[in-house]
Amino acid sequence: MKIEVLGGGCARCRRLKENVKKALDELGIVAEVEEVKDVERISDYGVMMTPALVIDGEVVSEGKVPGVTEIRAVLEEKGR
Repeated sequence: MKIEVLGGGCARCRRLKENVKKALDELGIVAEVEEVKDVERISDYGVMMTPALVIDGEVVSEGKVPGVTEIRAVLEEKGR
């Protein structure tokens, strides 16, 4: 599983990355978590608002910081 946090490195982006890591730890999932700050790569996903969360190439959240519980639910769904 590959997870990308898209954004410029702002406080909201860092909080999203922390929430992702907490959700992964709680679920016992090992995954690569990458911060993507490159505007071209972000626009390649069609993202207009950051932070955004991409799991295995699919944008699952944009323009907000989902909580750990919400991220867990998405990860569980993707793991099926």
